Amino acid sequence: MTSFTDAPGLTRDDYTVRAIRPDEWAAVRQLRLDALRDPVARIAFLGTYEEAADRPDEYWQDRAVGSGEGSTAAQQFIAEAPDGTWVGTLTVLVEEAGTKDWAGNPVERRQGHVVGVYVRPEHRGNGLIGALFDAGLDWAWRMRVERVRLIVHEDNVRAQGAYRRIGFVPSGLVLTFSQNESENELEFVLDRPAG
Repeated sequence: MTSFTDAPGLTRDDYTVRAIRPDEWAAVRQLRLDALRDPVARIAFLGTYEEAADRPDEYWQDRAVGSGEGSTAAQQFIAEAPDGTWVGTLTVLVEEAGTKDWAGNPVERRQGHVVGVYVRPEHRGNGLIGALFDAGLDWAWRMRVERVRLIVHEDNVRAQGAYRRIGFVPSGLVLTFSQNESENELEFVLDRPAG
């Protein structure tokens, strides 16, 4: 793993941000497991390390096919450091109007939904998150979504700050999940630019 001291002074332009390829499922799995080991994973992700580690290879293979290059339903983007190490990711899902989202809520318009945002700690604070979002949002707008949304834990202030800098704003929707009804998740949205 690249440490910050091994790669001093990296900026967002030093990384390669691209969509995953379906045959990269093992790397997709490993990055997800690494993300779920992060100290803030409990409030950043709905799944756990144990759940993800127990999933069979077929799950990860299907996931990579469904969000890899060429998919129009979802796209996972990764950031590669100059040495080729995967150091960040996000996925954009397309939600169709008239359907229900993953939590069972009605989807009122065609929209993108950003999930699985993660940047390794030693690569944070240099604009990389913005580069990942630039790629994800560009893809979402090409998929003709009306807006992009994401869900963030009410206590994840660091992530909320990053999303605000990118242009997302709270919609006012507050979600409470059954696994811990004393904790709230907030919806942030970004409308499609005019033009």
